[in-house]
Amino acid sequence: MPPSENNERILGGVGVSPGVAIGTVYVVDRRMGRVPEYMITAEDVAAERDRLGDAVAGAREQLRQLREQAGRLSGEAAEEFGYLLDAHLHMLTDSRLLRQVHNLIERKRINAEAALVSSLDQIAAEFRALSDPYMAARMQDIREVGMRLLRNLMQAPSAGFDHVAEGTIVIAEEVTPADAALMDPSRIAGFGAALGGAEGHTAIMARSLGLPAVLGVSGLLAAVRSGDRVIVDGSEGRIIVNPGEAMLADAMRRQRALALETAALARLRDQPATTVDGVSVSLKVNMELPLELDAAKAVGAAGVGLLRTEFMFMNRAEPPDETEQYETLRQLVEGMAGSPLTVRTIDVGGDKPDCAVGVDFEAGANPALGLRAIRLSLRAKKLFDTQLRAILRASAHGPVRILLPMITSLDEIRTVRDRLTDLKRELEKSGVAVADPLPPLGAMIEVPAAALSADSLSRAADFFAIGTNDLTMYTLAIDRANEQVAHLYDPMNPAVLRLVQFAAEAGRRAGIPVSVCGEVAGDERFTAFLLGLGLRELSMVPQSLPRIKRRIRHLNIRDAVTLAEHVMALADSRQIASTLDAFNRELDARIAAE
Repeated sequence: MPPSENNERILGGVGVSPGVAIGTVYVVDRRMGRVPEYMITAEDVAAERDRLGDAVAGAREQLRQLREQAGRLSGEAAEEFGYLLDAHLHMLTDSRLLRQVHNLIERKRINAEAALVSSLDQIAAEFRALSDPYMAARMQDIREVGMRLLRNLMQAPSAGFDHVAEGTIVIAEEVTPADAALMDPSRIAGFGAALGGAEGHTAIMARSLGLPAVLGVSGLLAAVRSGDRVIVDGSEGRIIVNPGEAMLADAMRRQRALALETAALARLRDQPATTVDGVSVSLKVNMELPLELDAAKAVGAAGVGLLRTEFMFMNRAEPPDETEQYETLRQLVEGMAGSPLTVRTIDVGGDKPDCAVGVDFEAGANPALGLRAIRLSLRAKKLFDTQLRAILRASAHGPVRILLPMITSLDEIRTVRDRLTDLKRELEKSGVAVADPLPPLGAMIEVPAAALSADSLSRAADFFAIGTNDLTMYTLAIDRANEQVAHLYDPMNPAVLRLVQFAAEAGRRAGIPVSVCGEVAGDERFTAFLLGLGLRELSMVPQSLPRIKRRIRHLNIRDAVTLAEHVMALADSRQIASTLDAFNRELDARIAAE
């Protein structure tokens, strides 16, 4: 019998994998009870450290078994899980987490479980202080390793999903990437969790497996029980518990519509991103991990507009050497098969936990305004030279661009260009192949100073990349990670848009390419506006590219220019939002009528 309409309940979260799944709930209960906390004697320290060692050995064996169990995975999911297991195994060999736990056992004379929880809490607090979603998401890796060790120490069992029925919806406090890797799409229809976000490995796994998923759902476990019927709407970011007849009918209609839309978007892969009046736009992808290379190819990306190199420095005791960085970058350059790879130099600072840079720096009272990004690179010359040499060597295998983060002055760009020239000369003297001429050197426009002085910066930069996420944060003095002010974060604020316009016009006057690589680039609401400002290169997550391409192919540049002029004459973000929405409703109608 269908459930009563009165029992229907809608819960909001973060849709991390699109699609609509309808099924029966299986609640995963991993409660371990109270974590023991007690003091130990000096004589017991060695035994307690041995107990932690046994838990680590057990975790390594579990990861080996997981690799075997996940053998059915293919494509991006297989690469993602392989990368994840390697990272977790590395953390179980030598990481800040293990060093800190051993230190607490010996120094504070506390049991292994208490030391582990204390270490996780401390590292988590440091990550929460960051405004970078990518870095914050890496805490999930550390937490998962820590929870695996905690379960082993407390001898708590961990169950899989082999016994569940076809069409099951998995609900849990947290779905780990290891959980996702064990989900058979022929049995599991989708999943939801109280914790998690769009930047984590679990989200990538969900998209790779094609499973609709919603994470970060407050009150989820209190609202559902095993056996309930639910709808997981990964496109809208919501979970409907005990849906009524009307909601079920709508969900099934949307399932059919999404299937048709997915097929239509797939047909655009090899079509040009050209407006109806013949203006070409270069659509590239942002890449955080090498495994996303297949996703970039699958959507027909014109290149990589932003490769974040921080993944090479994460969760390790020492920074990667030149050879390791070169080999990773070479594989990516060759994988792009002639399309350009834009490599952003390391964007970390003393505030980035478990990111090995080989030097110690004080984070300062406000890490976002401290020694980070290009400032740290120019201070840590050995670290920076190693990365630049690796990039130069990789440039011999295909087109590469070098992008400098958090640029605020002309001198910073000129200093790096001089260093590149010297390093190129050294490599060539050693018989090492390097691209000739040097790879284009670009500047991130992500602080107001860079946007306002873009004309000056264009004298030394070969291209600009506008990072709208940080530009919005620094312009409005808003930390999105701070829930007390996060609602004030608004990329439609006139001040932010004016700075984007300044940078775009400066690039046009200088005759250099200007791209947008923040979230705005992949947001359909902004597409016509950005083109109207004269921007012709957008870089975004692979999942957004097909929809942006479809939008461009229905746009007329004259209309886009008129829209941009209208928007830039407005002084209120609500008016701007209303104007953009009205324009896009008309465009959506034309697309729907196709």
